Amino acid sequence: MHRLILWYFSSYNLSYFYSSIQKRMIRKHIQKNTFYQKYPSLLFIAKWLLIATLIGIAVGSASAFFLTSLRWAENVREGNQWIIWLLPIAGMGIGLLYHYWGKNTEAGNNLLIDRVLNPAGERIPFRMAPLVLIGTIATHLFGGSAGREGTALQMAGSISDQLTKPLKLNHNYRKILIIAAIAAGFGSIFGTPLAGAIFGLEVIVIGKVKYDAIFPAFIASILADYVTRLWGVGHTEYTIVSIPDVSTLTIVYSILAGIAFGIVAAIFSKLTHGISSFFKFKIKYPPLRPFIGGAIVALAVFAIGTTKYIGLGVPIIVDAFEEHLPYYDFAVKILFTALTLGAGFKGGEVTPLFFIGATLGNALAWIIPLPMGLLAGMGFVAVFAGATNTPLACTIMAIELFGIECGTYVAIACVVAYLMSGNNSIYNGQFIGQPKHVFFGKYTGKRIKEI
Repeated sequence: MHRLILWYFSSYNLSYFYSSIQKRMIRKHIQKNTFYQKYPSLLFIAKWLLIATLIGIAVGSASAFFLTSLRWAENVREGNQWIIWLLPIAGMGIGLLYHYWGKNTEAGNNLLIDRVLNPAGERIPFRMAPLVLIGTIATHLFGGSAGREGTALQMAGSISDQLTKPLKLNHNYRKILIIAAIAAGFGSIFGTPLAGAIFGLEVIVIGKVKYDAIFPAFIASILADYVTRLWGVGHTEYTIVSIPDVSTLTIVYSILAGIAFGIVAAIFSKLTHGISSFFKFKIKYPPLRPFIGGAIVALAVFAIGTTKYIGLGVPIIVDAFEEHLPYYDFAVKILFTALTLGAGFKGGEVTPLFFIGATLGNALAWIIPLPMGLLAGMGFVAVFAGATNTPLACTIMAIELFGIECGTYVAIACVVAYLMSGNNSIYNGQFIGQPKHVFFGKYTGKRIKEI
């Protein structure tokens, strides 16, 4: 009997022991789940802090090297202007390079946009980075009119997308990765990390922002800009000397200026795409397009007797804030840039858009009673906003570059330019997520190139 009683209590204690362990495990599991339910973003933040850091270091270093190379090319060209006669040969070389080794990278920035919209697509080729770097340096060295933003974004996108496979990122995370890369490229190349982050979030789908990428975009852009500066590469500083108090009249003047900026942005986009289509239709062998386009640009440079309309044109942009310039400068820059990029040379459109906007604002100072420097600053960002459909990023960019005092004026100019540019963009792969106003409602869900 005593054995039976001993067995009973032993089995009871044993079952109680296992039951206690099980309860503790359940309680611990519940607590663990509750923790993650309360703080679901912690794992996301930790993961993307690491990934964004890798992007920031890589892209910031690439941007520093690119900016240094670009300055070298501009200095060599200005010191040896005879080299501009070789622009057709350089164009042929760029054309051959892309024809034989870069066919799947020719879409440029539109390829990045497409991969965000269709993340199941093939990985962005790593060779896009060296190809666009070589092509852009050659374009500037020999006298083409182009920018730097396109190159920075393509380098950032192609480098960063190589992380997709080893990190085993799913389709949605790949979207975030590329958006962060775009933000890092933009922020580091212009020294505007906040605008870079918002640009990456805003540029893909017109009218909608992908908020799940907001943390990676900001971290990547801020770190990329920081790394670029660590390499000792600085950026041009601009100053708006006089900013009037906001009044009914100054608001009206800002709206009028924004209308002009938006119309010019649409003209630039249409002309660049139109010239590109013309060259493709008339010249079937791709390497010949930049050869012929380069010959026209070189002849035009020597015909007008100045190099102010080729390259980045940063000195003229600075002058636009300080002194009156010829009223036609913006129009000539439009022609040189549209021809250079439309013919197939490499580079970006944004710095030429800064030139066009700043000189247009400078010209408007003759008829709109706002300070010349303020109008130049408004045009600097507003033409860009109209040509890329990114009014928020451009407003923040102006505040980063010129100071908060100009915020009201640049915001009005950017928003009005954005509305006035219609369904036009330098990025014809942009997707219309929400129309700018009711009259454009029928275009929702389409790409710019489909309209």
